[in-house]
Amino acid sequence: MASGVTVSDACKTTYEEIKKDKKHRYVIFFIKDERQIDVEVIGARDEEYDKFLTDLQAGGAGECRYGLYDFEYMHQCQGTSESSKKQKLFLMSWCPDTAKVKKKMLYSSSFDALKKSLVGVQKYIQATDLSEASQEAVEEKLRATDRQ
Repeated sequence: MASGVTVSDACKTTYEEIKKDKKHRYVIFFIKDERQIDVEVIGARDEEYDKFLTDLQAGGAGECRYGLYDFEYMHQCQGTSESSKKQKLFLMSWCPDTAKVKKKMLYSSSFDALKKSLVGVQKYIQATDLSEASQEAVEEKLRATDRQ
């Protein structure tokens, strides 16, 4: 179900700056006036994952957000001794259980519009609490897409 929410040009521009230019580590998006997805916070390239989680929850326990993160980790292919650095972009929909139903519905129905406008994201993650959004849980999901 589409919500009629549009994606601002700032979202697309910031996404390209992360994907192509590696200018930022992450960006937090929010739905402004129930009409448009816009940029709320941009994380510097040297920011850690914990800061991303803090910014994702900055609106409070009743607020949903989207977060895009350029995730880096070491990967060792089977049969080799050396590891290589991998980078994957993931888009997270953060809708805590404590958010109001109307807000959760708006964010879940608008997620597709954001997905379609941010071409090249490798993984989509839906999180309702910190156990699903933790660095370990995310890395596990991203590693599952690696070739052994």
